[in-house]
Amino acid sequence: MTTAPSIPRAGERDVVAVQTAEPGAVFDVVGSSPRGLSSQEAVSRLAEHGRNELPRLAERSPVSRFLGQFTDLFAVVLLVASAFTLAAYLLGTPRDVGNLRLAIAILAVVLLNASIGFGQEYMAERTADAMRDMVPHQARVLRGGERVEVPAAELVVGDVVVLDAGDAVSADCRVVEAHDLAVNNVVLTGESDSVGRTADAVSGRVARLEARNLVWMGTTVAAGAGKAVVTGTGEHTEFGRIYRLTARTTPDRSPLQLQITHMARRVAAAAFALGVVLFAVRLPAGGPLVETFVFALGVMVACVPEGLPATLSVAMAIGVRRMARRQALVKKLVAVETLGSTTVICTDKTGTLTKAEMTVTRLWTAARTHRVTGVGYAPDGSVSDVDSAREVLRVAALCCDARVLPPKAGDGWRVLGDTTEAALLVAAAKAGLDVDAERRAAPRVGEFPFDSERKLMTTVHTHDGRTWAHVKGAPGELLARCTRIRTEQGDVALDDRTRAEVLAANDVMAGSALRVLAVAIREIRGARTGQAEAENDLTLLGLAGMLDPPRPEVVDAVASCRRAGIRVIMVTGDYALTAEAIAHRVGILAAPGRPRTVTGADLDGEIDDSALRDLLAGKGDVLFARVKPEHKMRVVAALKDLGEVVAVTGDGANDAPALKRADIGVAMGATGTDVAREAAVMVLLDDSFASIAAAVELGRSVYANIRKFLVYLFSHNIGELAPILVATFAGFPLVPINAMQVLAIDLGSDVLPALALGAEAPEPGVMDLPPRGRRERLFSWSLVRRFLFLGSIQAASATALFFWHLHTAGIPFDRFTAVNPVYREALTMTQATIVVSQFFNAFTVRSDRHSILRLGLLSNRKLVGAGLIGIAIMCAISYLPPLQAVFHTAPLSPVDWLLVVGCGSLVLGADEIRKFLLRRKEATT
Repeated sequence: MTTAPSIPRAGERDVVAVQTAEPGAVFDVVGSSPRGLSSQEAVSRLAEHGRNELPRLAERSPVSRFLGQFTDLFAVVLLVASAFTLAAYLLGTPRDVGNLRLAIAILAVVLLNASIGFGQEYMAERTADAMRDMVPHQARVLRGGERVEVPAAELVVGDVVVLDAGDAVSADCRVVEAHDLAVNNVVLTGESDSVGRTADAVSGRVARLEARNLVWMGTTVAAGAGKAVVTGTGEHTEFGRIYRLTARTTPDRSPLQLQITHMARRVAAAAFALGVVLFAVRLPAGGPLVETFVFALGVMVACVPEGLPATLSVAMAIGVRRMARRQALVKKLVAVETLGSTTVICTDKTGTLTKAEMTVTRLWTAARTHRVTGVGYAPDGSVSDVDSAREVLRVAALCCDARVLPPKAGDGWRVLGDTTEAALLVAAAKAGLDVDAERRAAPRVGEFPFDSERKLMTTVHTHDGRTWAHVKGAPGELLARCTRIRTEQGDVALDDRTRAEVLAANDVMAGSALRVLAVAIREIRGARTGQAEAENDLTLLGLAGMLDPPRPEVVDAVASCRRAGIRVIMVTGDYALTAEAIAHRVGILAAPGRPRTVTGADLDGEIDDSALRDLLAGKGDVLFARVKPEHKMRVVAALKDLGEVVAVTGDGANDAPALKRADIGVAMGATGTDVAREAAVMVLLDDSFASIAAAVELGRSVYANIRKFLVYLFSHNIGELAPILVATFAGFPLVPINAMQVLAIDLGSDVLPALALGAEAPEPGVMDLPPRGRRERLFSWSLVRRFLFLGSIQAASATALFFWHLHTAGIPFDRFTAVNPVYREALTMTQATIVVSQFFNAFTVRSDRHSILRLGLLSNRKLVGAGLIGIAIMCAISYLPPLQAVFHTAPLSPVDWLLVVGCGSLVLGADEIRKFLLRRKEATT
């Protein structure tokens, strides 16, 4: 159509004119028609007025982000130490250039950590953007009379949008067609109750947010269906106006981040207290004030795990990226942490455990059972005795909104809409029906959309001057509304014996894991007939049984969850026998005998919340079938009341409450609604249960990797600190390791290996262990015990070699000076022993119980490379004269290195013995 050039910009429309116009007149206001815009006009308006997107809130500048890295507590401690050391240099007489070097070195460590943190934050933002792009919001619109799916960002004023339950409204619109349509305006009004919508004109005196014929960007369709014409897009919407007024909010910190912050405070306090104590001990012994003060600062630096903030950020970012590669997109870092402790997964059936590629394989009519051949959505196959099956398929096909799209650009047959409806359309095509021709012959003049309460869908059609209601839905619900059945002799009364035969046929198909739909018809008085009349006194035409085969990877995933101590419970709206058959096939029901099957009717009746908790706390298998969204919510709440950590899957708008209530809400990325994806913290791109199991495994490995590098960092801190303490209380006048060496260790042997540990793959058997307890703390006694054990070995080795080397010189302690060659060699041996110990320690901490021989020495090549870089830096410090001057070191002889490597490897040998004893103990218990 030709659009007048005076069409105003999106959002500048006269809202009063829009809401007061009759449905047919609205199109004139926006320059459109009931068939929607042409593709060319849509492209023209998009180019002129821009995309339907909200402006991004002002982001922090890169400089501000970088400076924000210096607010970390460890960074603050190091900055203060650097400032004090610089002050010591400036106030000293004569000035000690070593203090200046130390101040610069500490500042360099802080800058390095800030750079790593800044880089990870930037990468995390880019990952989040990529995730948004991978799950785009779509909208169904009419373009030239054809229903198509377009990115929501490409909506323009005048587009006619098709709305169904579960959709997010992507622009401000005027409703022009409504069938029990209701929306949830909570994002605009704060009221969570659904509000009915109408296509009728509304008085201009009604406030725009109260106009019942308008829907707004950001709201959701709670029920029903309809059509609406776009009147405002992007920032020219009501939601865009509010969005511009909304200030950026600071995201909540995850429990893990809070634990790290708490630990940092304790470590900083302990470092400060220890520095003060040692300053107080050494000063009365006659040491110079400035040197004693710098010594105390060195002790503080030795206590601070400088690499922790950077390695924590890297481990989290690596976990998110790994999950994305496994088709699981995590929207919140807290999900990475929580996934590792999941104890129960409540899963849907269709699409999650199965392929969601429905294929009708069997039809039942009063005449006979018909076999349908062919699989998938290609119309290749046949229907046995097609003449007696044609009517049930014709009526079913006309009662469908889905479309089956032919192959295009190398893709196979695709479905636009519900896969169950697509299966009916394909079966009709196999029976020789031209569905498009049938639609023209019997046009739809009304509909009563499907909802989860009545489990039916009805469409109203006119044909040869008569009006018919076509109804399809759950066999139990539809059969209760039927009074007749169609046979070869015509329509006959549906007596009790015949009802029993229909239910038996339904049970046979459901017991074979087929999803069953019943199809019925009734002649009605006209298109204005109410829903109650249209859906009662029906004539049953037959049953359609369709197969949705289990995903092949799900069986192994369910078995993996069972080994991991994770309980899997099916919670589905499907028929009980169908659900039970699939649950047996994939291994959810493992116990012999029939499971306890709980239906929605049971939850509405005899099973109250207390009885539900008792049922879930039992040891037998439980399966929930024919449940409504509120029932799913009750199941999740009951499990959480029992102390379980619950992950729950969902794809519809009505699943949003359960997704929010769960510890981990998991939405379907391919078939889920916008509302479900917004409510969830994790989105599965492939909709597969196997991706949940993979995400749990990765979540456990992320948490384990964080514990690994905590052990790694704190164990070597003990190795640095112990020689200093021993020397102080033994009366040795000099330090066994100076602050510059500590920083060199922290940079060369801390950060890179710790980052490599953050990238450690899940270790063998991670899914054979039970979930960690909800109350388990990251900085637990088991972690402290482990780094004390490993750190004590490193500390003993470094201290022993230092004093042994001094002893070989035969010089009393009080005769040693900082320039003494023997002292500088001992100083170097202390540093080298800690570096080499950390090299072996990195292999040790890769597992709490598995031998490094099982893990493979080279299975984490990044870790090997990082360790060798640390040793290379140590060699440079020992042998290069410029670095010798900076670090007060001396070259080590081959014999010295043999001693260093021998003592450094003790940590690996000792822990291998501990692991062996632990495994033997586990084998005998």
